[in-house]
Order: sequence, then C-alpha cells, then structure tokens
Amino acid sequence: MLDVPVAVIAYLLNFMINKCSLAYVLVDKDGFLSACGGHLSVYGVTNLQEGKKVAQQIFFLEGLLPLNDFPLFLPCIRTEYGICADIHIFPSQEGDWVLLLDATWNEIHVGMVQQQVNNLSLLQEKSTKMNQ
Repeated sequence: MLDVPVAVIAYLLNFMINKCSLAYVLVDKDGFLSACGGHLSVYGVTNLQEGKKVAQQIFFLEGLLPLNDFPLFLPCIRTEYGICADIHIFPSQEGDWVLLLDATWNEIHVGMVQQQVNNLSLLQEKSTKMNQ
C-alpha cells in the first residue's frame, strides 16, 4: 500500500467531493437501494427511495447490476439527464457501490483533441492531392 500523507488524502477527497461532483449509491445484491449521497442532483438523480429497486429509479443502471464480483469502469457516459460522468461500479460486502464523477471537462478536452486530429487529417489529404 502506498504511504500517502494525510494532507494529500484530505486534498484529494475534498477535490473529488466538490470539484468532481462525487455522488454515490449503494445497491444490495437484490437490486434494492440501500444508501445514497453526495451530489446526485448534479446528474439529475433526485427523490431516491431506499428499499426500492434502483433500476426503476436510475435508469442508466438497468442491466449493470448486480456485479459478478468484478469492478466496472464506464468512462464519459452521458446520462439520460445530459450530464457526462465517469461511472465506477464495484462490489463490497454491503452490496454494489456506484460512484459518479463529473467527466464534462474530459469530454470537452477529448472532443477538442479529436477535432484537431480531424483537421490535420484533412490538411494532409489536401496536401497529398495537390502533390499528385
């Protein structure tokens, strides 16, 4: 295990909770919501009811749960509410945890890089045609 100073851990936790709009959901192995918290409303997730099936409340989780004891990472997923999120799903003794982290900046950055690559490809194609 990495020996990380408490100040670094505190900074990272604060950053993830506030800047990355950390939200979490705990789902028992039968698919019922056990606990939730964080910035769920950022992702359009509101009015959750513990003890109800989670797939009926958070539709983008339909078919993903329960896990078969292996974590799942879904980068830059656009929820039905239009928010881009990195979704981390991992098992624990209590059930399956679902973490949502804002990935809007990553989506914008990747889009800009892809546009640059497209522009360079077009320029290279034009240059090739001109030299023929």
